[in-house]
Amino acid sequence: MQPDLKPRLVASDVDGTLMDNDESISARTKAVVAAVVADGVPFVLATGRPPRWIAPVVDGLGYAPLAVCGNGAVLYDANTDRILSARVLDVETLDWVAALALTVLPGAGLAAERVGKSAHDATTPQFVSSPGYEHAWLNPDNTETSSADVLSSPAIKLLIRLPSATSESMRAALAPLVGERADITYSTNNGLIEVSAHGVTKASGLQMVAEQLRLDASHMIAFGDMPNDVPMLTMVGHGVAMKNAHPDALAAADEVTDSNHDDGVARVLERWWG
Repeated sequence: MQPDLKPRLVASDVDGTLMDNDESISARTKAVVAAVVADGVPFVLATGRPPRWIAPVVDGLGYAPLAVCGNGAVLYDANTDRILSARVLDVETLDWVAALALTVLPGAGLAAERVGKSAHDATTPQFVSSPGYEHAWLNPDNTETSSADVLSSPAIKLLIRLPSATSESMRAALAPLVGERADITYSTNNGLIEVSAHGVTKASGLQMVAEQLRLDASHMIAFGDMPNDVPMLTMVGHGVAMKNAHPDALAAADEVTDSNHDDGVARVLERWWG
């Protein structure tokens, strides 16, 4: 994308990117997103969050965007609370990856993200974890169950948690063994890796959006900060990493903006919608 050309679609990661360090969306960011949308340009979330965690983002923006969730596994319409599509890990692959993980990462805990027809489908336990699974974030909303039950149903993500390790080292140990059977990424370096079906990334989810809107990726701009954002940053015409980003995201980006706590997303978008 030429630097002076206005993007025809804006995509943004949420945590560490659109939201500040207090998990809030600033008035400045809210205003520029409103200007983007008022101009008829789609503003899309691309996040590792599951659909049920999109509501606080909607509240902060004052707008319910289309959301690529679960690192690309789910396309979610926040306005109508509908799951539009989902790509899952089948049970056989879940079992196989879990067995490998417990071999090379002894002591790891397992959890699975599932999806129903909406973000709050009460008929589907959406986040199940094995006994003793130690969460990487505050206020988890999991259902603790047996390890066998965690792996008993298709899932949009298998989460593997080892608090004593870094996510980077965990991925390095497991990814060569998994090969192309599944994709492994991480959105925090705090001992948590996330496994999706092969080919599922934020880029693949965003490509689905582009095809529906009949847009070329070269006309899009995307913002991110972690390794799970790298496929998206390299796919679009202009990838922007936050100043606070992981080195992999910084290396993949066409531009580095200010940090998430200093309105980095807004500062770039204000070139066209200031």
